[in-house]
Amino acid sequence: MEGSYEAAAEAANWLRGRLGGVTPRVGLICGSGLGGLVAALEGAQSAPYGDVPHFKPASVPGHAGRVVWGLLGGIPVIVLQGRSHLYEGHGPAQVALPVRALALLGVHTLVLTNAAGSLRRPLRPGQLLLLRDHIDLPGMAGNGVLVGPNDDRFGPRFPVMAAAYDPALRRAALALAPPALRPRPGVYAGVSGPAYETPAECRLLRRLGADAVGMSTVGEATAARHLGLRVLGLSLITNMAAGGGASDDEEEEEEAERAGPEVATPSEHAAVLEAAEGAAVLIRDLLVALAPLLANRDSPTKGAGP
Repeated sequence: MEGSYEAAAEAANWLRGRLGGVTPRVGLICGSGLGGLVAALEGAQSAPYGDVPHFKPASVPGHAGRVVWGLLGGIPVIVLQGRSHLYEGHGPAQVALPVRALALLGVHTLVLTNAAGSLRRPLRPGQLLLLRDHIDLPGMAGNGVLVGPNDDRFGPRFPVMAAAYDPALRRAALALAPPALRPRPGVYAGVSGPAYETPAECRLLRRLGADAVGMSTVGEATAARHLGLRVLGLSLITNMAAGGGASDDEEEEEEAERAGPEVATPSEHAAVLEAAEGAAVLIRDLLVALAPLLANRDSPTKGAGP
């Protein structure tokens, strides 16, 4: 039943019964410390995850565990304050279930936010990474959200992930983001956690082409694309991952490896939450500016760009 069409439909129908006939076309999932994004909603109403059929209560600090709905810049939206993670013991299907429920509710565009650690020296805390691609380490290891029998009511057996994150929405976000966020496009590496990455793991991810690393998002993005949703991914850089200040120069990297692991300050979750909460108001302003484009399913999604 977990993650099944029937479970997602039951959750969607429960939500539909509380939305007063309004169908939100835009969904937002808030990452660690970013639940304050709901402050931009007008006429907001909410329900705890425990009340929604098949949703799991949040167990991670910085995740309120509520569904919130209201108007964002005059556009009906539905927001998930917190998410399910693999490291909490949830299966991949449970990670996908809220995304599937939102799609069955009528959402066609999904904004995924997260707090992430930088793998590159120029990418600093407080900066916003607009996702142009991802590396799904759990999925590549067999813990993907689509593993198992395929339900064609959700999508095809082999969904194409070549443009997982909508190029037009990313370009718009780059143009509209407050300068203080220093926005740039990049690649997000998703890992299962909950242990923070070792310096050697960070060097590996950097060499694979990742700019930032975190413990969420990739499964939700995969489920969304399986459903045919447009996806915008926003990673707020809250800390430098272990070894994240290392050089991109190959010779310097090799010298660092010979010298042994860097001594790094532990990336405590409390510090991550503090950094995320401090930048939430800027991301909130960006989402208000983006709201009309997010709501317009027919806005252009093709073309080259960052």
